Amino acid sequence: MNPESRALLHNAITACLKERFTPVLCEVEDDSARHAGHPGAREGAHFNVYIVSATFLGCSKIDRHRLVYEALADYLKNGQIHALSIAAYTLEERNL
Repeated sequence: MNPESRALLHNAITACLKERFTPVLCEVEDDSARHAGHPGAREGAHFNVYIVSATFLGCSKIDRHRLVYEALADYLKNGQIHALSIAAYTLEERNL
């Protein structure tokens, strides 16, 4: 995936997460360059997501990840996202 496509994807992921979770903090990092040359890296991108939202209150870590995966399901299914690292917290956990 070329840098321009990854930039568009980055913006789409950020918008999707903001719409779905109304976070107080949402950071999406394109980590694809560190994975260049590994199988699948050419077709899809690698992203790190750091998100803080009240939506995660009462959810286990696994449930939080499931919610994020569900929000980004189309990007994962079509291969635009090859790998996704998620850090999802409540406001209280991050003192926000």
